[in-house]
Amino acid sequence: MSAAADLLAWIIAVDTAVADLFVAIRHPLLTKVMTSVTGLGSASAAAVFLGIFYLAGWRREFAVGAVALAVSGVVVPALMYLVQRPFPADPVCQTSGSGLTPHSFPSGHAAAVTVLALVSRGSENLPFRIVTALAATVAVSRMYLGTHYLSDTLVGVALGIAAFAVGRSLAPRLRARLPESA
Repeated sequence: MSAAADLLAWIIAVDTAVADLFVAIRHPLLTKVMTSVTGLGSASAAAVFLGIFYLAGWRREFAVGAVALAVSGVVVPALMYLVQRPFPADPVCQTSGSGLTPHSFPSGHAAAVTVLALVSRGSENLPFRIVTALAATVAVSRMYLGTHYLSDTLVGVALGIAAFAVGRSLAPRLRARLPESA
């Protein structure tokens, strides 16, 4: 077996073990909490957050967030289409809506909340620790609910970091075009 095949087999084994662990620890109260918090990583929630940033006059947060979320909003579905990884077994819920996310790899929710956590890191307006704790909870909720494997979530986080870097790089151009106040 090649090194790549060995690595893939190891990733699948770890993903399966972690998915099984989350199934084993499910509890009705925790499931309610995770089902409630997971929506904070949705495209709808991202649009609401961007709207709040814009209306509050937080130009940096809006510009970086808008560019980064647009980047992840293109890359995540493209990878889902290319990889076509099935969802884990025994999901509590699955992503619903437009039907554009029929696969588990990578986690768009994890990418989006990672972007928001990194945007909050350089913000005078957003509480970094709280936003980061919520982002981590959303990422874990995706695995707990059975909508993503560990590797889906970790790649989503990595994509969120990369999208944030692009957003931070390109945002000054967008910010220069925004009105001074909303």
